[in-house]
Amino acid sequence: MAYTKIVFKNPKTGKIEEAPVGFSWTVFFFGIFPPLFRGDWKWFIIMILLALFTFGLSHLVFIFIYNKLYIKDLINAGFKAKSIGWGTIDEASQKIGVRIPMLNSGSEASKLMNDFYFLFQYHFR
Repeated sequence: MAYTKIVFKNPKTGKIEEAPVGFSWTVFFFGIFPPLFRGDWKWFIIMILLALFTFGLSHLVFIFIYNKLYIKDLINAGFKAKSIGWGTIDEASQKIGVRIPMLNSGSEASKLMNDFYFLFQYHFR
């Protein structure tokens, strides 16, 4: 299972994306389809081409790195972390080796409420 999930929000567009951190079980079981379902066309095309050239062996690499690549692309597109499933953003940043920018939202109380809401939604859906 992934280490945790981070909810990202693009402050300019308001779009929200959820990104797992760690090993990609979805890529492990479904190969090239997770990038397709996430609308991540760049990595879908790269993964399909590498799979063709390596007879599927590239799949063994992408199960370990795809989630990190997806998070990096979200950050480069202007997304900022809104909340995290469990743990801290600093722990997740250390795990993937990328600094994850936080979304500045209101007071500390509203941040706690957002985190509580995410945890409640995450554990009881």
